[in-house]
This record gives sequence, C-alpha cells and structure tokens, in this order.
Amino acid sequence: MAPPLRVLCIHGYRQNGGSFREKTGALRKLLKKQVELVYMSAPLNVQQASKQDVPDKENDSVPGPGGDDDPRGWWFSDTRALSFSAQQECEESLGLDESVAAVREAVKVQGPFDGILGFSQGAAFVAMLCSLQEQKLEPEFSFRFAVLVAGFRSACKQHQKFYSAPLQIPSLHVFGLEDRVIPDNMSRELLPSFQDSQVLIHPGGHFVPAASAHRQTYQDFLKRFQ
Repeated sequence: MAPPLRVLCIHGYRQNGGSFREKTGALRKLLKKQVELVYMSAPLNVQQASKQDVPDKENDSVPGPGGDDDPRGWWFSDTRALSFSAQQECEESLGLDESVAAVREAVKVQGPFDGILGFSQGAAFVAMLCSLQEQKLEPEFSFRFAVLVAGFRSACKQHQKFYSAPLQIPSLHVFGLEDRVIPDNMSRELLPSFQDSQVLIHPGGHFVPAASAHRQTYQDFLKRFQ
C-alpha cells in the first residue's frame, strides 16, 4: 500500500492551525488511509475587537478549547484597520510577505509535502503560493497538487500578478451553494486560473465538506499522486 500523501493545511481568516485541525476532523477520518494532514498557523494576529469583518469561520461549528481564541490571518486587505474582507478592493495589502516566509519555513522544517490544502482566505493564499512556485520564485516549494475549499481571487490590485498565467498544478476546487461568506460565484471566478482543475460542489455553507458522498471525488483526485 502506498504511503499516505503529506498535505500542508492552510486555515481560514480568524482561525489557526489548531482550530482548523479540530474543524476538519471529519475530513481526516474520511481520508486517513490516503493523506496525512499537517497544520500550520498564520503569522498575523487578528484583532478580536472588530466584528465588522467578514469572518472566515465555519458557520456551523463552535470553537473548542484553545480554538479560535487565537485568531490569525494571512494578509490584511485594510492596512489601517488591520482587518480583512474578501470583497474589499484595495491597492495593496499587508502581511503577505510574512505569510509566504512562514510557509517557506514550514516546508523546510516539516516537509516535504506532496500537496497543499487551503480554506477560504487560506485557499486564496494557496493559489498565490502555487503561482510563486510556478514562477520559480520559491525554490523550497514543490507541491504536486492543491485543494482549494471556498477559494476566491483576491480583490487587491497588488495580487493581480498571481493570476497573469493559468497554473499547471492539478487542483481540486470545493465550494458550497449555500456559502454566505464566500459565495460560490467568487469560487468559480478562481477556476480559470488553473488549467487542470476538478470541481466538487456541495449543497452546504462555509465549511470543508467531508460526508461519505464526497469521498469518491476526493479519492479519485488524490489517486493521481500516489
């Protein structure tokens, strides 16, 4: 039997590696024979005070102990308020370089990884990391596939360089028809940025789906890399 694929997991805005691990327990169970999921936390601390931001939290989950009481993010779209909204158009962002450096360090220390999985802001960030890999700007990165759950194209002008050419890396795009945080049309807008993409659409909201009905799609995609 082939060894499990090692996948680096990139959480959503206002989450952290620990809380994302808790919230993807069903996915780990569903794919335990095929993948080993490794979690990391973003380097940017998110201010708790702002309730105005669109949260990247799963709408049907309760933070466990040590969960989302340490909210983190990968970049801020509002450089003054140090907050993020996927819908906010901005000229430049704050914190992306630190986040790329954190992933670089995770790959050095915990890698190698076969693939990378991201959720919400984390999925948008994964698309950027794949672009950096294909432009050969990050020699440490050697991801063979990407899974993007509730992903989207960044509305920040500074980030448009990541979408200049379709990416070759095989990708699985997962999104929910009832997602109120990242509507499915935002996830669909990311699809043309990937040449070799598969899609898993579920009827639910803003979470990583892991019902038995989804197992086959995940497994068929992952089989290509074992």
